[in-house]
Formats: sequence, C-alpha cells, structure tokens
Amino acid sequence: MRASFALLIPLAACVGACTHAERAGAPAAAPVAAPYGEVIETIHRDGDDLLSAGLGLAGLALPLPAPANPEAPTPAELRRRAIYSNWRGIVDLVPGSGFGQFYGSLLPIPGREFRAFAQLPGTNTRHRVLLQVPDGFDRDKRCLVVAPASGSRGVYGAIGVAAPWAFLNGCAVVYTDKGAGTGLYDAGSATGVALDGTRAPVGSAPLEFEPRDAAGTGQVLFRHAQSGENPEADWGRYAVQAMEFGLWALTRAWPDDESFRTDNSRVIGIAISNGAGALLRAAELPQAAGFRAIVAAEPNVHAPGGRAPYDYMTEAALYVPCAFGAAALADAPSLVPPVARAAVSAARCASLASAGLLQADDPKDLPAAAHAYLRERGWTDPALGSASVMVTFDLWRAIGVAYAAAHMRTGAGPLPCDYAYAPLDAAGKVRATTASERALWWSDGTGIGPNVGIGLVDGRATPGADPAFAGLRCLRDLWTGEGADAQRLRQGVADIQAQPSTVHAPIVVVLSGRDDGLVPGRFNNDDWVARARAANPGRAIAHYEVENVQHFDAFLGVPVLGARYLPMLPFVWRAADAAWAASESGRPLPASGTLKTRPRGMAANGNANPLTAEHLGDGLR
Repeated sequence: MRASFALLIPLAACVGACTHAERAGAPAAAPVAAPYGEVIETIHRDGDDLLSAGLGLAGLALPLPAPANPEAPTPAELRRRAIYSNWRGIVDLVPGSGFGQFYGSLLPIPGREFRAFAQLPGTNTRHRVLLQVPDGFDRDKRCLVVAPASGSRGVYGAIGVAAPWAFLNGCAVVYTDKGAGTGLYDAGSATGVALDGTRAPVGSAPLEFEPRDAAGTGQVLFRHAQSGENPEADWGRYAVQAMEFGLWALTRAWPDDESFRTDNSRVIGIAISNGAGALLRAAELPQAAGFRAIVAAEPNVHAPGGRAPYDYMTEAALYVPCAFGAAALADAPSLVPPVARAAVSAARCASLASAGLLQADDPKDLPAAAHAYLRERGWTDPALGSASVMVTFDLWRAIGVAYAAAHMRTGAGPLPCDYAYAPLDAAGKVRATTASERALWWSDGTGIGPNVGIGLVDGRATPGADPAFAGLRCLRDLWTGEGADAQRLRQGVADIQAQPSTVHAPIVVVLSGRDDGLVPGRFNNDDWVARARAANPGRAIAHYEVENVQHFDAFLGVPVLGARYLPMLPFVWRAADAAWAASESGRPLPASGTLKTRPRGMAANGNANPLTAEHLGDGLR
C-alpha cells in the first residue's frame, strides 16, 4: 500500500468539484443518538481541510490571529487553533527541516470529521474520540489508522504523526486523547469544555472533564493529573475503544454499505511517545487481533524488567542538572550559555551534597560523581546529552508532579509534595483568569501544567540558587521512601505495568531514538520487545534504534538541536510502509537493528544545515 505523496494532489483537487453548496465546517447532519452519546459530524472543504484546517505549511509557520470574539470563539476557530497547536507542538516545520520536501506533506485534504465523547466501562470520566474521513477514502480497501495522542495532549495530539501517512494511503484516521486531554475544568467559574470545544457551565451540556469534589475549591484542574483515575493504567483500552469508534463512525458515514468491522477492514496503529505506549498496551488485549500492524515510536511503556518512567524521570530531575558540569558531557548541546549552565550545575551539586545524596572528596568532582551515578543506573551519554532540553524547560518536574498525582489518584485534592496548579501573573503571583483565557485552554493547551497561563506553584520552594530542590526530592522520595503516600504511588505505578507475555497484534514495530533523554529505549521498549519476542514466537516484532534522534521533533527548529539531531517522523512513516507491506504480502519486516543517519551540522550563519535525504540514510527503505 506504499504510495507517493504525489497521490495527494488528486484529493486536493477534489475540493472544488466535491463541495457544491456545502459550507466548510458546517454540520453535515444534526447530532444523533449513538452508542457514544452525541456525535457531531462536520464537513471540511473550501479553504478548510482535515490535515491543517486550511492553514497549510505557510499558515502553520505564522501566529494565529485572535478569535473574532475572544471570549466566545466559534467551534471552527477552536478546531483550527487546536490543529495548529498540535502540529507546532509535535513536528519541525521551520525552513530547512525537510518537511514537505524529503518527508511529509501538508497538501489540503477535504473530508468529514465525526467527534464524540466516550467512556470506558468502570471509569467515571469521559474522553474524546474523533474520526477523520478524507473524500479520497477508498471504501473498497477499507483502511483505518488508530492514533492515540502523544503526551497528555488533546484529541488532535497525533494529527501530525498519523494523518499524513493515513491520507496518503487512502485511509481514515481515528484519534483518542486516552483519558488525558485539554478540557481543563475551572472550579472558579464552574465551567468545562463541551463536545464542540467551547466552554460551557456545569449542567448545561456534557463536559469533557467534570471532576468530583471540585466545587468551591477555586482550582483549575487537568484531567490526566486530577481525574482520580490513573488513566495510564487503561491506555490500551482507550486505543481499542478508539478503533471501535472509528469502525462504528465509518459505518455511520456509509450506512448503505456493509458495516465496517475488523474482519473486513484493515487497521493499523501509528503513534509516538505516550500514544505509542498506548498502542503497545493495546497489543496485549484480545481485541488487538483486529489490528493488522502497530507502529510504536519512542514508546513510554513500563515493561517488567525495565525501569518505571516515574523512577528514572524523578532521578534525572535531581541528578542531571549537576551532571551537566561533568567533562564527559561538555559537548552536549545546551540551550543556555556556558556560564548559566555551570551555575545550574554548581547549585544542584551543592544541594545534593548537602542532602547526603552525592559525595566527592573535592566539590569540583561532584559533577563527575553525578555523571558516574547516572551511568551506573543505566543512563547512556547519548541520552544524557539531549537532556538539556528537559533541564532548560523544567520538563521533569512538570511530568513528575502530574504523574505522581495520577498514580496516587489524588483527584481534586491537594497535589503531592505541596505543589499546586494556579493561574499566575508575570511576577509569579496567583491571579484570576479571564473568560478569553479560559476560552482557549482547550485549543491551545498540552494537557499538563504549567501551560496556557496555568503555572506550577511549588509550596516547598526555598530561597537561594536551587529553589526547586526540596520539591524534587519529595517527588523522588515517593518512589524510594516508605509511608502511605509512597505506597500509594508505587501501587499506581504497578497498575500501569505492561504485560507483553501476550501480544495479539500480528505485527509490531518499535522505534527508539538512540539519543532520547526523556524516554530512553533501554529503560522502556528494550525490555518490552525482549519479553514480547520470548513469549510470542509467532508474532513479527521488530525493533529499530535510530541514530541521532532524541524525543522532540518540534524542538529541532532550535539551531543547536537541529544541527545535532534528526526528526523521528520520517522513520515512523517508513516503518508504517514496511509494516503495511508485511501485512499485505507476508513479506518479512527488515531485520531489526540500528538505522544509520548523519547529523545536519551547523551552517556558517548559525542555523542548522538544511536537511537532505542523505542525512536520513536508507534505513527501512
């Protein structure tokens, strides 16, 4: 089923011929009762489309204008902003990135969308599912791509990952926010997010997230962290339910055709990061036999024998800032000047030494001691080298707080370690939110704080050069310590552990970046793949490690990172081609191993050199 991106041109050309009097973004039919509750169907043509909401590559490179009515954006405005935010948050689109030239496309794809709220049996919260059906959908080949969102993102969180490949191959694509998402609940105004993306008061409509016991607290709550349900434990079920919704909605789209089922439709899962972890968890379920193949890139998955993400991320949050002063990491790319990097290292090393967590005969040797400790714990220098991104953007703390709350099922109660989410002003003081801010939380957010004006308040912050240390140590103690809170957290982590002893998907392809410092392969997918292969000898399970790839394609627009690292997405789509060919013809997957690449390097003007096909190499071709 491999094809050329040139095949997208006839689909784009269909825009003018296929629209007639239908208005872009207008409801195609009134919402109807269905197994998923209300279902909204919209049409996207005439300057609007499925892939980029009519923005194209040029529009995605520019800031979006404010809504016509900032306090009450229309559903169409919110959808466009959500698609914009998720492309910009996942894919490197800057000039020279190679997108649209050596991989990917943003040609307009007209079609329809079906969106609904769904709910897993045994849970108390809703989540979003959404199907995109291009006008070029091949009803004879009946292909569906299942794409769980990465990170804690909303329902469009995998659009830049799965849609270009899906539409190229005549497939529909179905998304799920997998129990996370951007439907923030504001207890102060008692509002959440309705199915069409607009804000609505409690009781006026079903809301994406309506937490229990939040009334009167004044809090702003993120569902991934504060639903009280540890959604990661059910990621596989969310992915399977998305597949079921996609098939149901395709049947609704063509009610006169034979119903769409796994036995007469071809289903492939494609996702990255947390979405990829959801697909691997889905592979363990009997319903995964309905997938022809699964492609999981840089998956966040906790396999037996591996290290739990909460474990190694809280460890890294404490020790990596100190280790960045070590000579062994002197050449690692940094987003801050050397003087600032040295100051951060010295402050953290001093905190660790004072707490008795790190020792050296000479304080000058503390960075080397931190580096040696991390190496003993399984970290590689390539993974540590890309960790400057996490240090600079304070990602480990943000993730640690959210995941601790989710694993401990704190719900609307206090966050662990005296952290809190609150709207903050420029001076870091808690303030009230405005209606115009709240209106864009769903479209502009990432599903985790700090984000969209909601800050992370550190109740244990101390004066001095390392104010975050006490809170980070508390997060770490939840993993290493004793007591009721630590036991709750470790039980929550046990609940998310994968079970690769049973893999029902016939083909599974796993990719990892050798330089991934957020989800290192040796802590995650290495163990999942090894155990899955040993326990499922009849399954085709391949694993490819890609040289010079870290975790965040979108950060490659920063020259120092773009010069050193390559995007993962070209290899995701090559892997999807290989998995699909293996499914269709029975041809074996390429042998597992390392995919050779070449960094772009830095140009004389201070930008990364333009990406070429030679940088990507021939792996999985």
